[in-house]
Amino acid sequence: MPTFKLVISDQETGKSNVYEIKDPQAHALIGLKIGDEIDASVLGIDGKVKITGGSDRAGFPMRSDVKGGVKKYVLLTKGVGFRPKNKGERRRKLVRGNTITEGIYQVNGILIKTAKKEDEVAEDT
Repeated sequence: MPTFKLVISDQETGKSNVYEIKDPQAHALIGLKIGDEIDASVLGIDGKVKITGGSDRAGFPMRSDVKGGVKKYVLLTKGVGFRPKNKGERRRKLVRGNTITEGIYQVNGILIKTAKKEDEVAEDT
């Protein structure tokens, strides 16, 4: 019985909203990867949501370059999950893969407005 916190950021307003997604809606997220788009009408929002990342219960971040839904030690030089202190520093860190599984706790996404809705707004003004 998966449960996710879905954090959706709206780039137009600069605000984020948190949604608690339980079992029936959560099954739609399982198996999706970073970069995939889903319909946001399930949440009562117009448009689509593009998945940009997430983390598990222990706080290990998802990385788009690690395939699958596994935890893995990866040698990192920069990017998600590692901030180098010295120039040229590399370190082996534990990160999650790019696929959403039941082990994921938080899913991050960006709200993408549909082109149809933008045309209607332009006609109203």
